[in-house]
Amino acid sequence: MSMLLHISDTHFGTEEPPVAQALRALAREQRPQLLVLSGDITQRARRAQFAAARAFCDSLAIPRMLALPGNHDIPLYNLAARMFFPYAGYAAAFGDDLEPVLTLDDMLVIGVNTTRARRHKDGEVSPAQVARVGGLLRQAAPGQLRVVVTHQPACVLRPEDEKDRLHGGEAALQAWSAAGADLVLGGHIHLPYISDLCARAPAAPRPTYCIQAGTAVSRRVRHGTSNSVNLIRWEAPAPGAPRGCRVERWDYDVADDRFERTHAHELELGAL
Repeated sequence: MSMLLHISDTHFGTEEPPVAQALRALAREQRPQLLVLSGDITQRARRAQFAAARAFCDSLAIPRMLALPGNHDIPLYNLAARMFFPYAGYAAAFGDDLEPVLTLDDMLVIGVNTTRARRHKDGEVSPAQVARVGGLLRQAAPGQLRVVVTHQPACVLRPEDEKDRLHGGEAALQAWSAAGADLVLGGHIHLPYISDLCARAPAAPRPTYCIQAGTAVSRRVRHGTSNSVNLIRWEAPAPGAPRGCRVERWDYDVADDRFERTHAHELELGAL
């Protein structure tokens, strides 16, 4: 069985050291093979914040990592940097590839850069990005869990969050689901949830789920939630057997000073 640790909105510069230490303990205990960090890594895109974030990710000792920039990872007040070198700080710490792809024997994880320097915080996915991801999904091996990662949410549950929804997100979800996506991971609004895209309107063409993460280690918790992360467990089924994965939400408990599993969902995935 493979395990993916999904964290988001770490906002280094506002991190809580006890929560960060508790997340290290969770990683040591669970030993995931892959770390996915879905943006807003820093609070203000400063070099020291990126360096601290990278050191923290390395301290988790997870063999593979896929990271994406969020809107907070583009300079806000340095207008020259925002216009001409928006991703310089991110690239120095996490590499030049803003849309990384990780291919494991049993997982395909595709990053999509939904940030735009011309926007303040809104995200966008272009037709070219939608087509690129669809092509990669169609090339997935039969035994792979197929995961797409964005920063801004492609799907929201509450009407008040529509303003933060990814521009072009609905068209992207429909196309990616048709191409074989199982999960679409995101962050940005600091609200953890799972949305079954076949159980809403317009319904996705095949079983696909949006998985949102809260803020992992920042004091910027919202909506009455605590710091939280997701663990996704996957084992490729035997030929002809049903496909499914387990998604667990782990919340930080202040009293116990540790992350504890608070929700677990067995998701039925689409047949190949």
